[in-house]
Amino acid sequence: MATKKCKYCQSEIDKKAKVCPYCKKRQGGILKYIIIGIIAIIIIGALLSGGDDDTEPKKIDNNTENNNANNTTQPAVTGKPDQNGVTFSVGETAQLNNINVTLVSVSESEGSKYNKPSEGKIFLLAEFEIENNSDKEITVSSMMSFEAYSDGYTVSQSLSALLEKEDKNQLDGTIAAGKKMNGVIGYEVSKDWSELEIHFTPDVWADKKIVFVATK
Repeated sequence: MATKKCKYCQSEIDKKAKVCPYCKKRQGGILKYIIIGIIAIIIIGALLSGGDDDTEPKKIDNNTENNNANNTTQPAVTGKPDQNGVTFSVGETAQLNNINVTLVSVSESEGSKYNKPSEGKIFLLAEFEIENNSDKEITVSSMMSFEAYSDGYTVSQSLSALLEKEDKNQLDGTIAAGKKMNGVIGYEVSKDWSELEIHFTPDVWADKKIVFVATK
Protein backbone atom coordinates (compact mmCIF):
# COMPACT_ATOMS: atom_id res chain seq x y z
CA MET A 1 0.00 0.00 0.00
CA ALA A 2 1.40 3.38 -1.00
CA THR A 3 1.82 5.71 1.96
CA LYS A 4 2.61 9.30 2.75
CA LYS A 5 3.48 11.23 5.88
CA CYS A 6 0.81 13.18 7.72
CA LYS A 7 1.49 16.91 7.27
CA TYR A 8 0.89 17.47 10.95
CA CYS A 9 2.01 14.46 13.04
CA GLN A 10 4.33 12.89 10.43
CA SER A 11 2.75 9.43 10.86
CA GLU A 12 2.77 7.04 7.90
CA ILE A 13 -0.75 6.94 6.47
CA ASP A 14 -2.48 5.73 3.31
CA LYS A 15 -1.50 7.97 0.39
CA LYS A 16 -5.19 8.45 -0.50
CA ALA A 17 -6.24 9.31 3.05
CA LYS A 18 -7.87 12.72 3.38
CA VAL A 19 -7.90 12.62 7.18
CA CYS A 20 -5.05 11.32 9.36
CA PRO A 21 -6.33 8.39 11.50
CA TYR A 22 -3.91 9.39 14.27
CA CYS A 23 -4.21 13.17 14.68
CA LYS A 24 -7.57 13.42 12.87
CA LYS A 25 -6.43 16.44 10.83
CA ARG A 26 -7.42 16.94 7.21
CA GLN A 27 -4.62 16.40 4.70
CA GLY A 28 -5.90 18.57 1.84
CA GLY A 29 -3.85 21.68 0.95
CA ILE A 30 -5.09 25.23 1.47
CA LEU A 31 -4.62 26.34 -2.12
CA LYS A 32 -8.19 25.60 -3.13
CA TYR A 33 -9.49 27.51 -0.10
CA ILE A 34 -7.35 30.52 -1.06
CA ILE A 35 -8.76 30.40 -4.60
CA ILE A 36 -12.32 30.13 -3.26
CA GLY A 37 -11.64 33.10 -0.95
CA ILE A 38 -10.33 35.25 -3.82
CA ILE A 39 -13.36 34.42 -5.97
CA ALA A 40 -15.68 35.28 -3.08
CA ILE A 41 -13.95 38.65 -2.58
CA ILE A 42 -14.29 39.47 -6.30
CA ILE A 43 -17.99 38.57 -6.27
CA ILE A 44 -18.68 40.64 -3.13
CA GLY A 45 -16.80 43.60 -4.59
CA ALA A 46 -18.82 43.41 -7.78
CA LEU A 47 -22.10 43.29 -5.82
CA LEU A 48 -21.14 46.29 -3.65
CA SER A 49 -20.22 48.45 -6.64
CA GLY A 50 -22.83 47.06 -9.00
CA GLY A 51 -24.50 49.69 -11.14
CA ASP A 52 -22.99 52.73 -9.43
CA ASP A 53 -21.01 53.82 -12.46
CA ASP A 54 -22.05 51.63 -15.36
CA THR A 55 -24.26 54.08 -17.23
CA GLU A 56 -23.60 57.02 -19.51
CA PRO A 57 -25.06 60.48 -18.83
CA LYS A 58 -28.62 60.92 -20.13
CA LYS A 59 -30.58 64.01 -21.01
CA ILE A 60 -33.86 64.71 -19.21
CA ASP A 61 -36.64 66.49 -21.07
CA ASN A 62 -37.48 69.44 -18.83
CA ASN A 63 -40.68 70.18 -20.73
CA THR A 64 -42.52 66.93 -20.10
CA GLU A 65 -45.36 66.93 -17.61
CA ASN A 66 -43.71 64.06 -15.73
CA ASN A 67 -40.64 66.13 -14.89
CA ASN A 68 -41.42 66.61 -11.21
CA ALA A 69 -39.41 66.34 -8.01
CA ASN A 70 -38.55 62.70 -8.77
CA ASN A 71 -36.81 62.75 -12.14
CA THR A 72 -35.60 59.17 -11.89
CA THR A 73 -38.62 58.02 -13.93
CA GLN A 74 -37.96 60.40 -16.82
CA PRO A 75 -37.36 58.99 -20.30
CA ALA A 76 -33.82 59.62 -21.54
CA VAL A 77 -33.06 61.06 -24.95
CA THR A 78 -29.75 61.40 -26.74
CA GLY A 79 -27.78 64.54 -26.02
CA LYS A 80 -25.53 66.40 -28.45
CA PRO A 81 -22.53 64.23 -29.41
CA ASP A 82 -19.01 65.58 -29.92
CA GLN A 83 -15.50 64.13 -29.89
CA ASN A 84 -15.69 63.77 -26.10
CA GLY A 85 -19.07 62.01 -26.02
CA VAL A 86 -22.47 63.49 -25.07
CA THR A 87 -22.62 67.16 -24.09
CA PHE A 88 -25.40 69.27 -22.59
CA SER A 89 -26.35 72.90 -23.15
CA VAL A 90 -27.57 75.65 -20.84
CA GLY A 91 -31.01 74.75 -19.53
CA GLU A 92 -30.67 71.02 -20.21
CA THR A 93 -30.75 68.47 -17.39
CA ALA A 94 -28.31 65.58 -17.41
CA GLN A 95 -28.82 62.43 -15.36
CA LEU A 96 -26.05 60.13 -14.15
CA ASN A 97 -26.42 57.51 -11.41
CA ASN A 98 -29.73 59.05 -10.25
CA ILE A 99 -28.17 62.49 -9.93
CA ASN A 100 -29.77 65.23 -12.04
CA VAL A 101 -27.61 68.22 -12.97
CA THR A 102 -28.76 71.35 -14.78
CA LEU A 103 -26.59 74.21 -16.01
CA VAL A 104 -29.17 76.89 -15.26
CA SER A 105 -27.32 79.86 -16.72
CA VAL A 106 -23.96 81.36 -17.64
CA SER A 107 -23.75 85.13 -17.17
CA GLU A 108 -21.04 87.74 -17.69
CA SER A 109 -19.97 90.33 -15.14
CA GLU A 110 -17.56 93.23 -15.44
CA GLY A 111 -17.17 93.23 -11.68
CA SER A 112 -17.90 96.00 -9.21
CA LYS A 113 -16.19 99.20 -8.10
CA TYR A 114 -13.49 97.51 -6.04
CA ASN A 115 -13.48 94.12 -7.75
CA LYS A 116 -12.56 94.13 -11.42
CA PRO A 117 -11.30 91.35 -13.70
CA SER A 118 -7.84 91.70 -15.22
CA GLU A 119 -7.46 93.85 -18.33
CA GLY A 120 -8.99 92.12 -21.34
CA LYS A 121 -10.85 89.67 -19.09
CA ILE A 122 -14.40 89.24 -17.89
CA PHE A 123 -16.05 87.26 -15.09
CA LEU A 124 -18.30 84.32 -15.98
CA LEU A 125 -20.77 83.00 -13.41
CA ALA A 126 -22.07 79.48 -14.06
CA GLU A 127 -25.17 78.59 -12.04
CA PHE A 128 -25.96 74.91 -11.46
CA GLU A 129 -28.80 73.02 -9.83
CA ILE A 130 -28.06 69.50 -8.62
CA GLU A 131 -30.76 67.07 -7.49
CA ASN A 132 -29.72 63.95 -5.60
CA ASN A 133 -32.21 61.18 -6.37
CA SER A 134 -29.85 58.44 -5.19
CA ASP A 135 -30.17 56.69 -1.84
CA LYS A 136 -26.99 58.13 -0.36
CA GLU A 137 -25.54 61.54 0.46
CA ILE A 138 -23.19 63.07 -2.09
CA THR A 139 -20.52 65.74 -1.70
CA VAL A 140 -20.09 68.53 -4.23
CA SER A 141 -16.83 70.48 -4.39
CA SER A 142 -16.42 73.41 -6.77
CA MET A 143 -12.68 72.68 -6.75
CA MET A 144 -12.72 68.87 -7.12
CA SER A 145 -16.04 68.10 -8.83
CA PHE A 146 -15.66 70.60 -11.68
CA GLU A 147 -13.10 71.40 -14.35
CA ALA A 148 -13.55 74.08 -16.98
CA TYR A 149 -12.16 75.10 -20.36
CA SER A 150 -12.63 78.37 -22.19
CA ASP A 151 -12.13 77.96 -25.94
CA GLY A 152 -10.07 74.86 -25.25
CA TYR A 153 -7.85 76.38 -22.53
CA THR A 154 -8.04 75.31 -18.90
CA VAL A 155 -9.53 77.92 -16.57
CA SER A 156 -9.54 77.75 -12.79
CA GLN A 157 -12.23 78.87 -10.41
CA SER A 158 -11.94 82.58 -9.68
CA LEU A 159 -12.57 83.78 -6.15
CA SER A 160 -12.85 87.34 -7.49
CA ALA A 161 -15.62 86.26 -9.83
CA LEU A 162 -17.44 84.60 -6.93
CA LEU A 163 -17.61 87.96 -5.17
CA GLU A 164 -20.07 88.98 -7.89
CA LYS A 165 -22.49 86.12 -7.23
CA GLU A 166 -24.79 88.46 -5.26
CA ASP A 167 -27.22 86.44 -3.13
CA LYS A 168 -26.45 83.09 -4.73
CA ASN A 169 -24.61 80.30 -2.94
CA GLN A 170 -21.19 78.93 -3.77
CA LEU A 171 -21.42 75.41 -5.18
CA ASP A 172 -19.91 73.50 -2.25
CA GLY A 173 -21.35 71.14 0.35
CA THR A 174 -23.23 67.89 0.80
CA ILE A 175 -26.61 66.95 -0.65
CA ALA A 176 -28.68 64.44 1.30
CA ALA A 177 -30.62 61.75 -0.54
CA GLY A 178 -33.72 63.28 -2.14
CA LYS A 179 -32.48 66.87 -1.72
CA LYS A 180 -31.21 69.63 -4.04
CA MET A 181 -28.42 72.22 -4.21
CA ASN A 182 -28.25 75.44 -6.21
CA GLY A 183 -25.07 77.42 -6.50
CA VAL A 184 -22.55 79.29 -8.62
CA ILE A 185 -19.00 78.75 -9.84
CA GLY A 186 -17.02 81.77 -11.05
CA TYR A 187 -14.37 81.97 -13.76
CA GLU A 188 -12.26 84.74 -15.30
CA VAL A 189 -11.91 84.43 -19.07
CA SER A 190 -11.04 86.52 -22.09
CA LYS A 191 -13.64 89.10 -23.12
CA ASP A 192 -13.57 87.47 -26.55
CA TRP A 193 -14.51 84.03 -25.26
CA SER A 194 -16.86 82.02 -27.44
CA GLU A 195 -17.27 78.68 -25.67
CA LEU A 196 -17.17 77.56 -22.04
CA GLU A 197 -16.95 73.81 -21.40
CA ILE A 198 -17.55 72.54 -17.87
CA HIS A 199 -17.03 68.94 -16.76
CA PHE A 200 -18.88 67.77 -13.66
CA THR A 201 -18.03 64.51 -11.87
CA PRO A 202 -20.77 63.39 -9.43
CA ASP A 203 -18.32 60.98 -7.81
CA VAL A 204 -14.67 62.12 -7.68
CA TRP A 205 -13.54 58.48 -7.52
CA ALA A 206 -15.39 57.51 -10.70
CA ASP A 207 -14.47 58.08 -14.33
CA LYS A 208 -17.91 59.21 -15.58
CA LYS A 209 -18.39 62.92 -16.25
CA ILE A 210 -21.20 65.16 -17.40
CA VAL A 211 -20.04 67.76 -19.94
CA PHE A 212 -21.86 71.08 -20.33
CA VAL A 213 -21.08 73.53 -23.13
CA ALA A 214 -22.17 77.18 -23.11
CA THR A 215 -21.61 79.52 -26.05
CA LYS A 216 -21.54 83.30 -26.12
